[in-house]
Amino acid sequence: MLRIGLLGCGRIGQVHARSIGQIEGVQVSAVADAGAEAALALAARTGATVMTTDALIASEQVDAVVIGTPTDTHFDLIHAAARAGKAIFCEKPVDMSADRIRACAKVVQEAGVPFMTAFNRRFDPNFANVRARIAAGEIGPVEIVTIQSRDPSPPPIGYVRSSGGLFRDMMIHDLDMARFLLAEEPVSVYAVGASLVDPAIGEAGDVDTAAVTLTTASGRICQITNSRRASYGYDQRIEVHGQKGMLRAENMLENTVELADAGGFRRAPAQHFFLERYEAAYRAEMAHFVAGVAGGGAILPGIDDGLRAQLLADAATQSWQEGKAIRLD
Repeated sequence: MLRIGLLGCGRIGQVHARSIGQIEGVQVSAVADAGAEAALALAARTGATVMTTDALIASEQVDAVVIGTPTDTHFDLIHAAARAGKAIFCEKPVDMSADRIRACAKVVQEAGVPFMTAFNRRFDPNFANVRARIAAGEIGPVEIVTIQSRDPSPPPIGYVRSSGGLFRDMMIHDLDMARFLLAEEPVSVYAVGASLVDPAIGEAGDVDTAAVTLTTASGRICQITNSRRASYGYDQRIEVHGQKGMLRAENMLENTVELADAGGFRRAPAQHFFLERYEAAYRAEMAHFVAGVAGGGAILPGIDDGLRAQLLADAATQSWQEGKAIRLD
């Protein structure tokens, strides 16, 4: 039985606890949170023991840790968990600083512990199917990737101020997806952005509407658009065009019923929030982590993937600020 300690019992910690509860051969053995009430509630649901963070990391009753705490705590927790010999599952971003991610990678490598960066969208059944069919050569060499990602509404302005900006907070998922689908590293990033949804976001120094173009060394192109507003639900679509054809993954709707009458054809809105849209992805990514730790297999995405996505997000932010394309080493 693989025993997992949950660091962070908020929304994402609860998501991971539900996923773990649906996987055989694994259990939540301990939980820790800065808020005692959240920790006690999750412990009651999982049968776990409530511990302090330090005690959980040091516990012999914990084989692996899931880090679902605020981003600014990840650095210290990764260092402590790695030195304690624990396998690590860490929510994105690993850190807001690429140099600090490199420092985390160094301690993880020195400790020789498994590490997974939680880019859950790679495990969405539809997106994973697209990637598998690209790898199988179904559409030939990839030429253009198009990713559309729009939230139903903007987050609170307090969150925006501490988020690191749209490119690092929201688009980082899409930047990782671009790498996942292009199968070639981008070498150029060009970004534009505006505050069209909420003026307060612009006043906070961020954007709520953005587009990025990534280019690889061979000339492959990825176009990403983000918006903090979509009146029709949580908009998550990808399209990959290749030499022999095109693969597309559409939105997940609230239901599949379509009404046809004199007014035309009408379908249900897209699912409204990321929790329901990516429920299967969260479960699959945790199953992948558990299988890798238990069986010693490769665990991807790893900490290097977290670093590369952060570098792309940094480059996109710089490009938007400076109004020019940024070349990547």
